[in-house]
Amino acid sequence: MSFFTRRRRRSLLQRPVPEHWREVLRRNVPLVRALPEGRLDALLRLTSVFLGEKNFEGAGGFELTDEVRVTIAAQACLLLLGRADDLTNLRIYPGLDSVVVYPGEFVAPLEEYQPDGTVFDGEEERSGESWGHGAVVISWEDARAGAADPEDGWNVVLHEFAHQLDDEAGAADGAPLLPSREAQAEWTRVMSREYEEFTAKVDGNRRVLLDEYAAEDPAEFFAVATEFFFEKPRALKKAHPDLYAQLRALYRQDPAEWQVRRPARRDQQH
Repeated sequence: MSFFTRRRRRSLLQRPVPEHWREVLRRNVPLVRALPEGRLDALLRLTSVFLGEKNFEGAGGFELTDEVRVTIAAQACLLLLGRADDLTNLRIYPGLDSVVVYPGEFVAPLEEYQPDGTVFDGEEERSGESWGHGAVVISWEDARAGAADPEDGWNVVLHEFAHQLDDEAGAADGAPLLPSREAQAEWTRVMSREYEEFTAKVDGNRRVLLDEYAAEDPAEFFAVATEFFFEKPRALKKAHPDLYAQLRALYRQDPAEWQVRRPARRDQQH
């Protein structure tokens, strides 16, 4: 990180966090209500830096608001919260310049390789997309819906920003940057085994915990596992303890411990 980047970062950290952001997160991202003591404040500071460094752009006629920016940015920052003790030097998605927000699902080009070697070019509707360099594209309707239920294992913002972490290592292959060769080797060993076992179960029409989309490739397996790590952590820890342990080490957080403090969902309250 350059001298000028650090100086700008320090300036951002000196700005007070708008008080209404706290209420926006408690209302739109109920997952944050269970964060350990003091971590919501850290998440708000991290979100403030993220919003100061990244561009947000509305697409498809969508008008951005502070609520939209904060709701999406805070979820993206949740993946980095375990590393947020030194915000001045923290790498905050260095390959990302812009977050593009559509009002709902958007149409993206689709390229599929057929068994006979030909390539099918078409289009499909998507709720999110992560580009290796430059941008994340998000449907606001899906971002809001994914955040509203913190226990369904589906969160498009967590999913797409997990891809951003994956890309930091140079390739979208389900292997994000890790602090040492030993950690990388252990990650590769565990994740390769977990992915192979998972795809074998999907191919055999056996019951699985993760969404079957995780069988697409190792990058999607990592992104889907990240969604479950934060939203269904106790189930993931029980069904895939080694996978959970790798994600806990990567994110330096333990959501299974938070989950016991989560308030009852509104539809369960009387």
